[in-house]
Amino acid sequence: MDVGAGRLYAAVAAGGFRRYATYRAATAAGVFTNTVFGLILVYTYLALWDQRPHLGGYDQAQAVTYVWLGQALFATLAISGGGVEDELMERIRTGDVAIDLYRPADLQLWWLAADLGRALFQLLGRGVIPFVFGALCYPVSLPADAATWAAFLCTLLLAALVGFGIRFLVALSAFWLLDGAGVTYMAWIVGVFCSGMTLPLNVFPGALGEVVRALPWSSLLQAPADVLLGHADPWRTFAFQGAWAVALLATGRLVQSVATRRVVVQGG
Repeated sequence: MDVGAGRLYAAVAAGGFRRYATYRAATAAGVFTNTVFGLILVYTYLALWDQRPHLGGYDQAQAVTYVWLGQALFATLAISGGGVEDELMERIRTGDVAIDLYRPADLQLWWLAADLGRALFQLLGRGVIPFVFGALCYPVSLPADAATWAAFLCTLLLAALVGFGIRFLVALSAFWLLDGAGVTYMAWIVGVFCSGMTLPLNVFPGALGEVVRALPWSSLLQAPADVLLGHADPWRTFAFQGAWAVALLATGRLVQSVATRRVVVQGG
């Protein structure tokens, strides 16, 4: 990628950040919602960990930390959707994607840059406040060394790439489906369950636990959480997330190549 292309995608990312920053009321509502759900989950987890003090290898403080981290990353990584894939799917459905293909920019990289800008705003604008609130009001387990925090931030970037890779494939399904709502809902259900938003994947027993931890959705919440809590080797986590990011983005590029050979204007 040359300097000019790099500046273009940086501008797209900045535009994505500014676009979501204009929705102040929605952001405030999101902060409130995430905080309330965090409180509900905290008391649920505390009751569960009272019965099983070291469930999943976490103590109570680590379980509480996991809850607030999940609320911070829920919108950031668009675990239940709500990223740029909705707009892309609509543009495919209406045929406006043909305009995108005429741009002097790669379709996948354009939408990836826009989604990274969105993710950064959601992290700062909607994710930090519930996390800080939880850290101030409840006993949490946070690392004291800068190296762990740096590793955690790296896992967040890789998680954003994995999350976009999954949602980009979901959006591309609109090239073949008249209505992508079914695929979107299925992706939402699988994403919430397999990312660890419902419960940490470490508590899942036997083969089920091994399977869900090997799937790409575990890169979204479980992997960053385990690095932050000191339950995983950062380099192995980077390798796991990086492998899924490369695989998903490469698959997305292949599907994009096949799909754009037969752009179909569906309605309009």
